[in-house]
Amino acid sequence: MRASLIQMRVDEDESVDSRRQRAASLVREQAGVDLVVLPELWTTGAFAYEAFGTEAEPLEGPTYEAMAKAASDAGVWLHAGSIPERTPSDSGSAAGEGPLYNTSLIFSPSGELAAAYRKIHRFGFDKGEAVLMGAGTELVTVRLPETTIGVATCYDLRFPELFRSLVDAGAETLVIPAGWPERRRSHWTLLAQARAVENQAYVLACGTAGTHAGVPQAGHSIVVDPWGEVLAEAGADEEILTVEFDPGKVTTTREQFPALKDRVLGLERPRRRP
Repeated sequence: MRASLIQMRVDEDESVDSRRQRAASLVREQAGVDLVVLPELWTTGAFAYEAFGTEAEPLEGPTYEAMAKAASDAGVWLHAGSIPERTPSDSGSAAGEGPLYNTSLIFSPSGELAAAYRKIHRFGFDKGEAVLMGAGTELVTVRLPETTIGVATCYDLRFPELFRSLVDAGAETLVIPAGWPERRRSHWTLLAQARAVENQAYVLACGTAGTHAGVPQAGHSIVVDPWGEVLAEAGADEEILTVEFDPGKVTTTREQFPALKDRVLGLERPRRRP
């Protein structure tokens, strides 16, 4: 299986429309690979909080349309990163504006929407994304011909219970778009490898380059195998990281070193001592 992680720059001097067109072109250039992944909030920048409301779009908005067409043109499975999704208002307000979500879109090679994932863990510690966006509540997995992917986004990477739940739901490859800051890049690499090792799964983690609202981005998109070995890693600048990997290694790893079968906690509530 071949995957391409598109580590895009997100800079203020490029309009959202121009970046959307450029992303679509980059996806089309990946024709021949099986899976293409874009970063988190690449339309606005993950730290450009003031742009979330103004650039938010409905699920089936301009980014949806551009990415669906690009996936179909290239004939690839496309994790189109995430967008600031504006949902319809439940209150019937004149503006018709409901809550925002950090929503990932996954398209099939025919351009059909295979799944949408609303980010569960919001970053910001009571500011930024944590207060501007709602929290998702549903796990998302998608069955590809070669593997089942489990979907998470950026800050989710810090919460191992989410990934264990994805594995319990059948995930073999964990796909994580992000807008991770440079100042915590060591955590990015460490956590990507940890999630791979503890779940005996591939991790495909795609970050952004450039600067979001004054916050330098880590870049360094990474692909890790079920033993925690780094198969490929990007640098800091815009780059397309393409890697070939064997999805069957998940099964053989879990058979040869069946640590997941020895789980105790989380499978059932332990009995209390009388």
